[in-house]
Amino acid sequence: MLPAELSVVVPTYNEAKNAPLIVAALSRALVGIRWEVVFVDDDSPDGTASHARALALGDPRVRVVHRYGRRGLASACVEGILATAAPYVAIMDGDMQHDETILPQMLDRLSKGDVDLVVGSRYVEGGGMGDWNKRRVAMSRFATMLANRLTKTAIGDPMSGFFMIARAPFMAALPGLSSIGFKILLDIAASSPTPLRVAEVPFTFRNRQHGESKLDGLVLWEYLQLLIDKAFGHIVPVRFISFALVGGSGVFVHFFVLTVTLETLLAINGASLEGRWFVIAQGAATLVATTTNFLLNNLLTYRDQRLKGAKLVWGWITFNLVCGFGFAANVGVASWLYQRHNYLIVSALAGIAVTTVWNYAMSSIFTWRKRG
Repeated sequence: MLPAELSVVVPTYNEAKNAPLIVAALSRALVGIRWEVVFVDDDSPDGTASHARALALGDPRVRVVHRYGRRGLASACVEGILATAAPYVAIMDGDMQHDETILPQMLDRLSKGDVDLVVGSRYVEGGGMGDWNKRRVAMSRFATMLANRLTKTAIGDPMSGFFMIARAPFMAALPGLSSIGFKILLDIAASSPTPLRVAEVPFTFRNRQHGESKLDGLVLWEYLQLLIDKAFGHIVPVRFISFALVGGSGVFVHFFVLTVTLETLLAINGASLEGRWFVIAQGAATLVATTTNFLLNNLLTYRDQRLKGAKLVWGWITFNLVCGFGFAANVGVASWLYQRHNYLIVSALAGIAVTTVWNYAMSSIFTWRKRG
C-alpha cells in the first residue's frame, strides 16, 4: 500500500457519532487520492477514541492519536500533523461543519507548489457563514480584524479552522507555535518566519450533525491569550501574564471580603475587641481571595490542565501551601528592603513581584503539574 499523499487531521472531543460520518464523507470526496484520516481525541467521555479505533480495524486509512491528561484543539492539531508523514495535511473539525468536498480542489491548488497554504474561507466570494446569527458573525468579523493586524500573512479568513498546508512551511513555523486555544491557523500564520503564500477556496459553514458545540464562553479568553502570546510571548510567557492578572483580581476580592467581614463583626460585637475581629476578618479574606485565585487559574490560566474531582481538592490544598510560602517571602523581601531605607512603594512592589514569581513557579510544579 502506497503512503498517503494527504492526511486529514481531525481533533475530536465527544464526536463518537460523527467519526463514521467523517470517514464515509472523506471516502466519497477523495476518490483517486491517497489519503488517511488521523483522529486526535482528548480522551472523550463518549468513547470517541474507541469508536475511531474500531473504524481503523476495518479501514487502514483511519488512524487514532488518543491523548490523556491534556486538552486543547490547537495542540491536538499539532500532534496530529507530527504523527503523519504525508507531505500535505488538512485540518478539519470533527462536527461535519466543514465541507470535505472542496478538499480535492484545495490539494490541487497546493500541489502546484506556488502556495504554502490553502484556506477554506467563509469570507471570499462563494463562501458563507451558514445559519450563524448576526451576533456570532459580528464577533467573528471583529476577531478577524484583530488577527489581520497580528499576522504577517494576508488571509481573508484567518479564523478559519479548515485549511491545508504543505509540510515544509508547517515545520518552519513549528518552533514558534503557541498551541493555545482553538485557532491553529492564526497561530501558524503568526509563527511563520516568513510570510506564507496563501490561496483561499470558498465554502459555506454547515450545521453540526451530532453532539454539542465545544465553543463555550471562554473561547474569547483563549483567543486573547493567543494574541497576547504572539505579541509578547517572546518576552513574558502568556501563562504568567494570565496568572498575574488573576492575582491582581484577588486583591480586590481580598479587600472586599475584609471590609464586609470586619464591618459585620464590629456591628454584631462592638469595637471593644477590634484587633481580634480584624485578625478574623483578615484570615477570612485571605482564604476567600486565595480560593478565588485558585479557581480562576484552574478555569483560565491552566484551562488545558484543569483539575477536577479529588484532584481539584488536592490542588486547592497545594495552592494554599504554595501561597503561604509566597506570603512569607513577600513579607521578608519587603521588610528587608524597607529596613535598608528603600521607598515604601519600592519595597512593597518588590515583595509582590517575588511572591508572584514564586507562586507561579511552585504552583506549576505542585498544583498544575503537566501530565503526559
